[in-house]
Amino acid sequence: MATKKEPRRKLALVIGIGKYDYCEELQNPENDANDMSKALESIGFAVTKKLDLKRAEMRHVVIDFEESIERDDIVLFYFAGHGIQWEDQNYLIPKDTPTLNGAALNTTAINAQHILDNLSDHNPYVTIFLLDCCRKYHLRNPEVDARDPDASGSKSIGLKAMSKAGSLIAFACAPGTIAIEGKGQRNGLFTKHLLEHIKTENEDIQMILRDVVKGVKQESKSKQIPFVSASLLERDIYLCSQQINQPRRL
Repeated sequence: MATKKEPRRKLALVIGIGKYDYCEELQNPENDANDMSKALESIGFAVTKKLDLKRAEMRHVVIDFEESIERDDIVLFYFAGHGIQWEDQNYLIPKDTPTLNGAALNTTAINAQHILDNLSDHNPYVTIFLLDCCRKYHLRNPEVDARDPDASGSKSIGLKAMSKAGSLIAFACAPGTIAIEGKGQRNGLFTKHLLEHIKTENEDIQMILRDVVKGVKQESKSKQIPFVSASLLERDIYLCSQQINQPRRL
């Protein structure tokens, strides 16, 4: 249990997947994950960063992270890559997912709500879930397309809103829409603006995300508007909390 003399532990799991076996590769996720990890480390987070994970690898990484959480930790999960909604569930797509349609996602992808639920079951002070994965995808395997005609071509369903008591979830774009990938830029648009604001000292996370939403909306000329779902139980949640030194009494 954290006390005034003992700051809360801050833990982050950062995953970026851009080199896909069956989906169109993405340019930004590796940079996004690297830059987000550096930013979080600079404000006191213990960061676990992983790139281009296959499903089995991603499952083990998530489980290990879940088991490291202690009561009252500040917990942050960040994912950049492909994501898809199917039957009111959101799935994060690992490197080796062979098809993005139907019930196969239960065994070939990672259910985002399950991650959120499992993180929250460890009773953290807050769970912050940042998803930069609502991007248009294209299957690249002709054999898969031939077996599943509905899987071919371009998809742009987007993700479904999520919630969990004690959590704050931020999506790169509104439910049912897609994010701008940011080709030719170092970072995806959502992550670019996260990086600009996430190190702000003594600022509540909800205020930070309002600035992110505003910046993405303005830069994209309203083509992309991030979506935030908050079910927080605590007030004044600072990712970067700078102690104000009080003068010593003689």
